[in-house]
Amino acid sequence: MDKILIVEDDRNLLDTLKYNLRREGYEVVAAADGAEALDVARRAKPGLIILDLMLPGISGLEVCRILRKEMTVPILMLTAKAEETDKIVGLEIGADDYMTKPFSLRELLARVGAMLRRAGMAEKPLGHEEALLRVGDIEVDIARHRVSKGTATLELTPKEFDLLAFLAKNRGFVFSRERLLEKVWGYDFAGDTRTVDVHIRWLRQKIEIDPNHPRRLITVRGTGYKLEG
Repeated sequence: MDKILIVEDDRNLLDTLKYNLRREGYEVVAAADGAEALDVARRAKPGLIILDLMLPGISGLEVCRILRKEMTVPILMLTAKAEETDKIVGLEIGADDYMTKPFSLRELLARVGAMLRRAGMAEKPLGHEEALLRVGDIEVDIARHRVSKGTATLELTPKEFDLLAFLAKNRGFVFSRERLLEKVWGYDFAGDTRTVDVHIRWLRQKIEIDPNHPRRLITVRGTGYKLEG
């Protein structure tokens, strides 16, 4: 049974999420502030975290930053803020995706299911021919979940790694943002394509010589993205 940690200080919303996730068959643990969230996450080792951005004490962004350094658990960030910068900051520090309140409970359940499926697929052993991917001087070690560029090891967030690994397996092929949401995020419904753009931008910061003039991770105008090398 998949275990989900909900970090939310709104008691009504917390109770609603707990009830519906348990009805879907998930084991649920909860925390109402940032300090408690860190403690529960470390003890319970959940398979996914639903993390509110606005929390008393330690903020949701800081909780995300700390947990991302310690574990690769998928993080779905909840925010009541409309500002684009808040969403982007959350993705930049390691959240896998975000939802803005108020949100559809049906969509949240769909995203949770998709994120857990993707996490489960990532844990499955791959054949030897798939375990090591090379694109130019970039090496993607699927088995060890590690990326190197020349002699340097790159620090990637879990979703940046998933995105790079998928594009490396399919190098030279162009994928739309919607297709990447389906293949990398596991969504079989319309998601926010800005999530893809943010991850592409930060991946370029790590693999390109000049991120402003990318030569590896290419934008195909009007279509999407492809990896060359």
